[in-house]
Amino acid sequence: MRKVIVEAEISLNGVSGSSAEDFWKQVFSYHSDDVDAFLSDLLFSADALLLGRKTYESFAEVWPMRQGKDADKINQMPKYVASRSTKPPLAWNASLLEADSAKHISAIKQEKGGPLVQYGIGELTASMLRAGLVDEIQLLVYPFVYREATDAFATIDAIKLKLLSTKTFKSGVVLLQYQPLSTD
Repeated sequence: MRKVIVEAEISLNGVSGSSAEDFWKQVFSYHSDDVDAFLSDLLFSADALLLGRKTYESFAEVWPMRQGKDADKINQMPKYVASRSTKPPLAWNASLLEADSAKHISAIKQEKGGPLVQYGIGELTASMLRAGLVDEIQLLVYPFVYREATDAFATIDAIKLKLLSTKTFKSGVVLLQYQPLSTD
């Protein structure tokens, strides 16, 4: 069975996925070589990406124009997009997961292959957690506070997590790796 890994980059006060350019400038200012290596290793461990609509749209705008081994990998790999408003066909080697995305992801998980990675936290994450599909959550916590009052976990029901490991990078970014526990 394939593993589903959710990876998110968040500020110390829990902001993630902001569309604000200055948020991402802050994040990228902490991308030391060891953070970049970690993110690249995660990308190269994956066989496919699971994306919500907003992440798909923002990634599809920038990644096809990038160059390098990470860009080559992300541009060629399959992407599964969960959306209630997007209509097929999708560009950028993507397939639409219509209706019950958790059911589709459960079937994809049963196929042979490597991990499925979701970048960011949102409605897709909440749906996968409710269905018991997430095997690991990897949070890169950045040492800055951002003024935006959005909570990365606002759509997530209460869940218990088991801490698997931590790592501190040279730039002060901290990786927290968790396994969701059954809500039974």
